[in-house]
Amino acid sequence: MKKQALNPYLPSWEYIPDGEPHVFNDRVYVYGSHDRFNGHVFCLNDYVCWSAPVGDLADWRYEGVIYKKTDDPLNPEGNMCLYAPDVTVGPDGRYYLYYVLDKVSVVSVAVCDTPAGKYEFYGYVHDSNGARLGEREGDQHQFDPGVLTEGDTTYLYTGFCAPGDKSRKGAMATVIGPDMLTMVEEPVFVAPSEPYSKGTGFEGHEFFEAPSIRKKGDTYYFVYSSIVMHELCYATSQHPTKGFVYQGVIISNNDMHIDTYKPADKPMYYGGNNHGGMVEINGDWYIFYHRHTNGTSFSRQGCIEPITIREDGTIPQVEMTSCGANGGALVGRGEYPAHAACHLFCADEEKYSGTHGAWMDGRFPKITQDGRDGDEEIGYIANMRDSATAGFKYFQCDGIRKVKIKVRGYCRGDFEVKTSWNGPVLGKIPVDFTNVWTEYAADIVVPDGIQALYFTYTGMGNASLASFTLE
Repeated sequence: MKKQALNPYLPSWEYIPDGEPHVFNDRVYVYGSHDRFNGHVFCLNDYVCWSAPVGDLADWRYEGVIYKKTDDPLNPEGNMCLYAPDVTVGPDGRYYLYYVLDKVSVVSVAVCDTPAGKYEFYGYVHDSNGARLGEREGDQHQFDPGVLTEGDTTYLYTGFCAPGDKSRKGAMATVIGPDMLTMVEEPVFVAPSEPYSKGTGFEGHEFFEAPSIRKKGDTYYFVYSSIVMHELCYATSQHPTKGFVYQGVIISNNDMHIDTYKPADKPMYYGGNNHGGMVEINGDWYIFYHRHTNGTSFSRQGCIEPITIREDGTIPQVEMTSCGANGGALVGRGEYPAHAACHLFCADEEKYSGTHGAWMDGRFPKITQDGRDGDEEIGYIANMRDSATAGFKYFQCDGIRKVKIKVRGYCRGDFEVKTSWNGPVLGKIPVDFTNVWTEYAADIVVPDGIQALYFTYTGMGNASLASFTLE
């Protein structure tokens, strides 16, 4: 059987947030920042790249390190981190990597002859006098570059605007000439920050960070993270540097706003900052985004969901799922890793992860791994205390009569199996104290058809869940 596509789409020991996907030569390449497992801040590692054939989004290949943080002349000691990048093809056919270091306000550029080779430092975005964008008097802070090249012109989108900060007016678009460095038009604002949003249509979803740009037909899609943080919103225009109209939310990394299977304001995961981009692959459109793991905001993993672009250009919000780019439900048979959970919560609701407190007092479950950063240890769910629930979507179920789970931990209780977060219990799997992964099973009938699966722990202590098997 062909390998299925799961979320997260990369190996569970890889932490690539801020993913910007692009199709080059029949492969989709994803460029993002690079978190460290158990890291203490964002983006501690060098840039790496992963790619997959456009016909198989389950077959991701590691392309290696494409750029080191010490490659920038401003960072010879590696004291600064590489924040979210983007890549575009210049008029000369070469690939240009745009990024910002974490403690400076200039946009750096590196270049490579291939999509995922070794990028070499090229220069800084500057005006015709050589003054660097972000350092001139009156310049707004440069952050999170997103780029789109059309002919000899490249459009650069940047910005970071915390709520209430009147010194930041919004997301900017800057026009760059064919040398990929020199500005030919000064920055203009394309989406407002919170203090400047009244009457714009962006109210409540003002620009925060993570600008990303794509074009479909004659419409430009500006994707960004709003001040709500967990959502990726979008605005559209017929012009790359003006006229953007707020349209809605594409994805939330805790499924807020969706009311089809739960109340709209109920979080189904521990949300946090979000960043990603749209891409068309073999005629289908997808949104790349990230989720938070390990009980912090600093070990984020990339996920994918298919999206629909209606005839009027709008995009309805999509759910977080475990099946992501699979092209449909997963096969309702066999073993699945627990780190593929798209929902994770307990009786005490919490919208945000990490510094917002979701995991700080030890009450909340989390996706994590054993070992150190870089160790190829398969992820699992830890700290499942009484009421902790892990949800997985979706499976094509047919004739399931038994469910097995792999559990370890000082726990004594049951795992309840359900097909909705608040639905009836189909059956219970008893578990007991064990310090090694132990398989438990129960005869449980799962209804035929496309189903979600939820596993809720009830009992004492705390359990870790490695996987479940459907038979």
